[in-house]
Parts: sequence; C-alpha cells; structure tokens
Amino acid sequence: MIDYLIFFLFVLAAFAGLISHVFGFPGNFIILADSILFGWYGGFKEVTITVLAVLLALALLGELVEFVLGMVGAKKYKSSNKAIVGSIVFGIIGGILGIPFFFGIGAVIGAFIGVFVGAFLVEFVLEKNVDRAMKSGWGAFVGRLGGTFFKGAIGIAMIVITIVSVLGN
Repeated sequence: MIDYLIFFLFVLAAFAGLISHVFGFPGNFIILADSILFGWYGGFKEVTITVLAVLLALALLGELVEFVLGMVGAKKYKSSNKAIVGSIVFGIIGGILGIPFFFGIGAVIGAFIGVFVGAFLVEFVLEKNVDRAMKSGWGAFVGRLGGTFFKGAIGIAMIVITIVSVLGN
C-alpha cells in the first residue's frame, strides 16, 4: 500500500534533483538517492534492487553523455581544454549567482551565460582573439545545452520508472 505523504515527498525531492541539473550538479544521483530512500521505506518491495540497478545505470549514462556532449560541443568549435574547464567553473558560478533572480529561474540563465563567459574569457586570455573566443564560448554553450537536455530526459525517465514500479505493484 502506498503512503501518499512519502510518495509526495519522493516526487518533490525527485523534481528538486531534476532542477539541480541546471546548476551543474549530478541531479540524477539525487533522484537515485531519493529512490533508494523510497525503496528502503517500502522494504524494497516496490522499488526493488533491480529497479535501483537500472536507475544507477541510467544515472551513470546521463553523466557520461553530458560530459561527452559538452566536450564535443566545445571541441567542435575548437575550444582549448582550459576553456572547457573555464566553462564548467563559470557555469556553476553563474548558476549560483543567478538564483535570486526571476524566482530562481535566473539560475538557469546564469548557468548557461556562465558557460559561455567562462569559455570565452579563458580562450580570449590564451589566444587574444575575439572571434576564436566567441566560437569557443558558443561551442561550450551548445554542448552544455545538449548535455543538460539529455541528462534531464534521463532524470525524467528515472522518476517515471520509480513511480511506475510503485504504482504498478
């Protein structure tokens, strides 16, 4: 039998994990931890160890693909490795600084602007070429966007799998 309060708390925490993707955090692992707690609460009768193993595999896949898409996007536009690191650092900083704006939606905007600015600044400092720095920033932005969407889709699938395993039993 489902405990509706616990189910509601699971859904709330799972969506918090989903939203955390835009800050550069491993939100799918938050969803996985949430699912583990939900499974533990139910004695792993509905959210089984098999379901949790599938969720772990999906979380790892999401991280891997996000990393690869970020690298591919940046490398496609000839970003240096240092510019890629700059995009990651500035993406996190931008996400955190954007939190107070637009009722939290500013975090999303800040994270994506931060990715662009980080790659742009590092590439500009290294190469002293505005065109190359702009391309590097754009590549980092596109890669981050693709990676975030993919990882978010994986997170949604993880939430759905957990909910179906609970409601289906």
